[in-house]
Amino acid sequence: MPVIQANGIRIYCEWHGPEHAPVLVLNNGILMNAAASWVPQTSAFASAYRVLQYDCRGQGQSDHPAGPYSMEQHADDLAALLDALGVSRAHVLGISYGGEVSQAFALRHRDRVSSLVLADTVSEVGPELRLIVEGWRAAACSGDADLFYLVTAPWNFSAAFIERHGAVLAAARARYRSLDLPAVARLCDAFLDVHFTTALRQLRIPACIIVGDQDLLKGPRYAQLMHDAIRGSRLHVIPGSGHAASWEAPAEFNRVVLEFLGTGPGGSPA
Repeated sequence: MPVIQANGIRIYCEWHGPEHAPVLVLNNGILMNAAASWVPQTSAFASAYRVLQYDCRGQGQSDHPAGPYSMEQHADDLAALLDALGVSRAHVLGISYGGEVSQAFALRHRDRVSSLVLADTVSEVGPELRLIVEGWRAAACSGDADLFYLVTAPWNFSAAFIERHGAVLAAARARYRSLDLPAVARLCDAFLDVHFTTALRQLRIPACIIVGDQDLLKGPRYAQLMHDAIRGSRLHVIPGSGHAASWEAPAEFNRVVLEFLGTGPGGSPA
C-alpha cells in the first residue's frame, strides 16, 4: 500500500474498489487508523466506489510530525493527497474526528466535495465535551496507555455494545499500547479548537448526518446543530447505537450511506 508525499509529510493510504468509479474518501476517528477503522464498510462501499482510506498526520502509518496540528492543516493535507493521486473531486465521509476533518475540508475546498457524510461528529465543542477531551489529553500526556484506554473507552461505545463485545474492547486496549500518545495529545488540541457551526451555513453541498442515539460523546444534540446549519441536509439517527455507529450498527450505517450516495435500495443520487 502506498505512502504518498503530500503537504510536506508522508501520508499512508489504501485504495479499494473499481479504478474508474467515483471516489469516496473515508476519514477515521482520532484513535483509529485506515487499516482498522473501516473493516465493516470497505467491501460494501467498494462495490460501487473507488474508496480512499488514509491516516491523517499524527495517526497510524502516516508521519507524526511535531505540532501543533489543526483541522485546517488536516484539510490541506487531504487536498494535497488528492492532488498527488490525481483526484479532483470526491464524496467525503468522516466519523468522529474524521467528521471534523471532513467539515474543515468542505469549508476550505468546497469545490472538491461532491457530497458530505458526517457521522457521530460535532461542529463545535460544548463545555461538557471540552472537559471530557481535556481528560483524554491529560491521560495521553501521562504516557500511560492503559489509563488512556480506561478514560476513553466508555465514551466510544454504548453500554450494550460493551456488554456484548468484550473481545473488541480487549483488542482496542492492546492497540492503544501502540499509540503515539504525544501525537494523540496534539490531535486532541486540534479538536478542542473546532468551531464550524456558523461557517456550515455557507455550504451548498448535499450532506447526510448520522448519529447513534446512545452516543454519549458527540450525540444527537450536536447532530441537530449541523443539520440545522447545513441547508437541505439529511439527518439519520441510528437507534441503540453509541459513538462508533459504523461498528455498532454496520448494516444500518452502510445502508444509510449508500442510499444517500444513490447506490442503495431506494437511493437517488446525492
